[in-house]
Amino acid sequence: MHAVTIVGAGPGDPDLLTIKAFRLIEEADVILHDNLVSDPILAINTIAEKIYVGRKFGDASDQIERQQKINELLYLYYLKGKKVVRLKSGDPYVYGRAAEEARYLTEKNVPFEVVPGISAALAAANIFNIPITERNKSNAMLICTAHTADYSFEQLTGIAYMLKAGNTISIYMGLKSLNRIIPKLIEVCKDDSIPVNAASNVSRSNQEIMTGTLGNIEEKIKNSTLQMPVVLIIGADPIC
Repeated sequence: MHAVTIVGAGPGDPDLLTIKAFRLIEEADVILHDNLVSDPILAINTIAEKIYVGRKFGDASDQIERQQKINELLYLYYLKGKKVVRLKSGDPYVYGRAAEEARYLTEKNVPFEVVPGISAALAAANIFNIPITERNKSNAMLICTAHTADYSFEQLTGIAYMLKAGNTISIYMGLKSLNRIIPKLIEVCKDDSIPVNAASNVSRSNQEIMTGTLGNIEEKIKNSTLQMPVVLIIGADPIC
């Protein structure tokens, strides 16, 4: 029996895959992939059975049922002796739900391995030259999601105080929640000139970045054609 592999596909550019991830994708019999895994990465293997198990923005499907189906498919193909790759955009353990699959496989006594991938915030920082940590400026970066907008008052306030202290904040899937997040950041920081970078389709042929501040980024995005997926990096200016 082959171990199931949960593989990080990174932000989309095949050249940013780890060598191990590339090999596992190439050798797979079955690939269960998410919505944001790029076509060039899926094209690495032309003979594997590819099963779409992703979720798009606005998808009203029940997430618990969908995850259970994915878990069961991993187990089913493992029992068939297949080389199974669960392919996730970015890094499996950064908002990739890998923990739920890993726990399920552990309960079923199925051997598995998790292969890291470059997460979108880190890719964006390097591609667009945004120093998310820098001596005498920022010694930490906090990664959070659009669900920040639904956090308790204490959590969202705590995130804002981290930004005020000079740390960098990265928000995934936050394009539609800026109207709830930004007012709190401005309220706590007392500064609407803090830089904001909105990076779209990081590492892909149609990648784009929009820069602004807490005070004007909402208006800039509203008047743009910036496409999802977008990752926000707040508190650091691009070098060039």
